[in-house]
Amino acid sequence: DKLLGDLVTQHYPFYRREKKRKSDLRGRWVEKYDAFVVFVKDHGLYDEWPRTIDQKTKLPTDNLSRDDDTLSAYDGVPELYAYRQARKLIRQMSWFREPDEIKRKTIELGFYACNFPESAGGAGLNHLEFALVERELGRGSMALNHFFGRPQNILMACEGDQIERYRDPAVRGERMDALAMTEPGAGSDVRGMKCAAVRDGGDWVLNGTKHFISGADHADFIIVFVATGEDQTPRGPKKRITTFLVDRGTPGFTIRDGYKSVSHRGYKNMILEFDDCRLPDTQVLGEVDGGFAVMNEWLYATRITVATMSVGRARRVFDYALNYAAEREQFGQKIGKFQGISFQIADMITEIDAADLLTLAAADRLDKSLAANREIASAKLYASEMLGRVTDAAIQVHGGMGLMDDYPLERFWRDARVERIWDGTSEIQRHIISRELLRALGA
Repeated sequence: DKLLGDLVTQHYPFYRREKKRKSDLRGRWVEKYDAFVVFVKDHGLYDEWPRTIDQKTKLPTDNLSRDDDTLSAYDGVPELYAYRQARKLIRQMSWFREPDEIKRKTIELGFYACNFPESAGGAGLNHLEFALVERELGRGSMALNHFFGRPQNILMACEGDQIERYRDPAVRGERMDALAMTEPGAGSDVRGMKCAAVRDGGDWVLNGTKHFISGADHADFIIVFVATGEDQTPRGPKKRITTFLVDRGTPGFTIRDGYKSVSHRGYKNMILEFDDCRLPDTQVLGEVDGGFAVMNEWLYATRITVATMSVGRARRVFDYALNYAAEREQFGQKIGKFQGISFQIADMITEIDAADLLTLAAADRLDKSLAANREIASAKLYASEMLGRVTDAAIQVHGGMGLMDDYPLERFWRDARVERIWDGTSEIQRHIISRELLRALGA
């Protein structure tokens, strides 16, 4: 707990620690803080900035005064002023280092690859413990979290020299990985993927395209799911899937920029193209045609990650709404005294707590080796949709200022939208939940 707190406080020199600790489930080390997130050029990385910067801190004037009409909406509190200055100041900061500095600090504190067992060089956190870490990381941005270091858990399927070439370097932070599953014509319908590998002598030849691939811009190697055959079943053709490890720079393999998303703008998605990319058998991860077994292990973890991060982000947004409702005055009193606002506050915290407990319960089931497919789907579904409702309500509490890009709520609102889509859409989660329930009754 202390080390994770140190990671936050030591890396950000303007972080201001409050004396009053939170006592809820967010973790013992978490202290009350509100941070703005600033986009850093070149690496698409967000960095955290405090809401209230020490008055001794020298900031460019940006032609703003404390008497500005916009600032007066905050009753003299300098959050907006500080945030605007920080956006300009970040371009001049000499202390900011490359993303590798974030990774180095994380490794130094022992948090890199904390999702891996100790036998593989990780911290050995179980699913519940790791969910608590992910929840706090959710208060920041996906771009920053990427360099915190969470190698894909399916690298535990590495065998032979794959362990030394891929798994262990990824756990040590020497190599970064990314995972490629989605295609232009195969999103939720994984079995519809057209990216395929065929045998040619003793090698495999890959052809096709993957898109929406997160982290590929920084990855040293990609974990790729491709079709390697097809079976005929009563329900129609069924693709056989195999997982490959593909190094950056492999002939026939190209990584290029993807699309510009309104969500998580600092967290880039990439397009991968395979054009007669030749790979030996040693690049197969797991068994040939056994890709679905590997995939399911990854999906469990990543859906819990989406749920926990949604909870963490929702708590941060809630703090903004709660504080604003307690400070902002209209019609001669604090707006929090109006039921139209106070009831929204009550609904927000109730939904956040419900999503939190639902998610932690699902993680706990995994730790106890209990069936958790439905519970994980429920957590991902509810937490991601809850985040959308909470961010929308927080903006409503703030009124027009909530939609201004001088304040971070519009970013949280935009970022929340993708959580209902990636790592399994809300519709897919509802399908999983209903299927689990109905199958038990023979339906």
